[in-house]
Amino acid sequence: MNSKSCFFSILLLLPFLSFSQHFYDMDVIQTLEITFDQPNWDALMDAEKAGDGNYILASSLSINGTVYDSVGVKYKGNSTYNPNQAKNPLHIELDTYKEQDYQGYSDIKLSNGAKDPSFIREVLSYSIIRQYMDAPLSNYANVYINGSLIGLYSNSESISKKFVNSRFGSKSNTFIKCNPIDGAGPQSTDLPDLVYNGPDSSAYDAAYELKSDYGWKDLINFCDTLANASTEIDKLLDVDRALWMLALDNVLVNLDSYIGQFTQNYYLYKDDFNRFLPIIWDLNESLGVFSMTGSGNLNNTSSKQQMSHLLHENDNDFPLIKNLLDNQLYRNMYLAHVKTILQENFEDGSYFNTALDLQVTIDEAFQADPSALFSYNNFASNLENDVMSGGGPMGGNAPGITKLMDGRSDFLLGLTDFNVIKPTISDITLSNNEPQIDDNIFVTANVVEANEVYLGYRNSKYAPFQRVLMFDDGLHGDMVAGDNIYGVEINIDALSIDFYIYGNADDIGTFSPARAEHEYYEIRVGGSLENVVINEFLASNDITQADQDGDFDDWIELYNNSNQDVDLSSYFLTDDVGELDQWSFPENTTISANGYLIVWADDDTDQEGLHANFKLSANGETLVLSNPNLEIVDQLTFPGQLTDISYGRYPNGTGNFTEMQPTFDGENLLTTATKETQNSLTLSASPNPTSDLLFVYADRAITESAVYNLSGQLLQSRSHEMNEITFDFSKFAKGMYILRCSDKIGVQNYIRIAVQ
Repeated sequence: MNSKSCFFSILLLLPFLSFSQHFYDMDVIQTLEITFDQPNWDALMDAEKAGDGNYILASSLSINGTVYDSVGVKYKGNSTYNPNQAKNPLHIELDTYKEQDYQGYSDIKLSNGAKDPSFIREVLSYSIIRQYMDAPLSNYANVYINGSLIGLYSNSESISKKFVNSRFGSKSNTFIKCNPIDGAGPQSTDLPDLVYNGPDSSAYDAAYELKSDYGWKDLINFCDTLANASTEIDKLLDVDRALWMLALDNVLVNLDSYIGQFTQNYYLYKDDFNRFLPIIWDLNESLGVFSMTGSGNLNNTSSKQQMSHLLHENDNDFPLIKNLLDNQLYRNMYLAHVKTILQENFEDGSYFNTALDLQVTIDEAFQADPSALFSYNNFASNLENDVMSGGGPMGGNAPGITKLMDGRSDFLLGLTDFNVIKPTISDITLSNNEPQIDDNIFVTANVVEANEVYLGYRNSKYAPFQRVLMFDDGLHGDMVAGDNIYGVEINIDALSIDFYIYGNADDIGTFSPARAEHEYYEIRVGGSLENVVINEFLASNDITQADQDGDFDDWIELYNNSNQDVDLSSYFLTDDVGELDQWSFPENTTISANGYLIVWADDDTDQEGLHANFKLSANGETLVLSNPNLEIVDQLTFPGQLTDISYGRYPNGTGNFTEMQPTFDGENLLTTATKETQNSLTLSASPNPTSDLLFVYADRAITESAVYNLSGQLLQSRSHEMNEITFDFSKFAKGMYILRCSDKIGVQNYIRIAVQ
């Protein structure tokens, strides 16, 4: 390894989750078949919903063909439940009567989309939120009862003791659902607003639901500290996670949350370090459906686009917002998080591709839904256009998602708060790239335009990050005072140290990595002992590179940073950290010094060469490389991937992962296709809708175009070298189609075409 290269990589806080072929795979609609022996099962569940809320015994449940005997089923929901509708929200519990689970899950939460004509708000919002904090997995399921299709549901992971144990490493501490016991409505006065109401637990028990055996004292102490000693709140709250939650709720105009009228729909779990960790829940009215802010109603799309990013900053009824934003450091961190969310998802429109993919995935299932609560026209149009979603004081208008979020992104990013000078962070370096236990090393970084710079670090997976000042004084490994190189010395007291850098200016801050503390860098003890890294991979290979049999399969590239050959015999690759030995390298597999090695992730082990027994998920998952002792050599959790755009380290072998043009079996170069570049191909089409010719215009030459139906079936493809192209849709059936255009370097964009 180059002695000047820093041996660390970005890891996420979700290294243990794998989505490939998973119950929550966003590409796959699950099939749930419930069988009741009771012919009046619906009336029984209505009665329980109105009464004690107990489960009704179902004789069996089939999940994708796997059958479970004796499960509990009940209706759930508040405003989305109605005894007179055929499709009500469902809660299925596999272990009500027997100890059983499906892929480790025993609770299944299914929402009916009653407030969302687009039917993607919940799944799309969770996919955005999971980039920045722990949140449920979410996708779709078709539900059958006694052989009849009830309809399409969104299927979101339950926030249970299993959830907190998988994310936070414990499950027996104080655990609180922050929703009023009797449900929230305009008449509600008992709200989980975190206002301190005195020391008596009876003042809280109508507003919060205790999910643990104890915890009222912890909650009251937290509310008291928030109100009366907020400078100490970091001892009782994961402040960074709370700032992410508030930023995400605000950007996504998710007002049926802590930042809205009812201050609800989140959980608090107390970790082993005495801090409450917030978790977002219930996103069916995200992206502007809910209108009540607690200080007025936003009854049109324009007002939601321009909702203040500092909503409730001076409102004592929202102490979590007020007291955190009163702290200038936390306020600047919050603004940094808001800007990151906007730039990574909305400024370049990348969220739209995820939204479009979701609607394509569920299009046929939505059309086949006998109990759909909105028309297909509403479903097809609400991605872009406003649709009425039901009356009443809590809403009524479901904004077009792109209309809302493109306008909101433009509005927020035009504000002064996001156009002030912010710090920039680069050249993060370790004084010793191969430290041993008890070594002291300096961490340095070039930070410009900062008043103060902090290192956040920790020595175990679930521990809080300690935040310490870095110095530009020439005495902390930073060479020369006043040169914008900041340094601090830390002791290596564990096998790995997680860290990030934060630069603070007068009015905003900057994190590196930008998603800290959810993402972070890692220092590994004895970094020179394991020099082979996951260097690049392609999780959606359409035209990039075929294997020896001509198949365009997923591939993983390893790189050897050392000057010696490395024998990989009995090393392991996996996309499931619960099964580190999923696939073993064959005997006598060697990666040469400073060389590359390709593994095809195609689940086709009968083919010649290196073919792993798993495939990659383009929705994102975890990759792990382990040595023969099942010690992790390298790992990363990656987000959703783009077709024929790889994810690789830059600089090659040592840097952070970024999107790029594939460099199969070769050095990674930054002729990158970042999200900014990827979505910069500007398209327009007219007339749209059309019944005949469609004229498409681009800001540069289109080299390939293709038309798909909403099931993803390719109907027509063409090659060009022009900025303007014409399609004849006169022979196409009425309906919605997707036009995909690409330029000569593979940058793509999509347009939804309506044929009438």
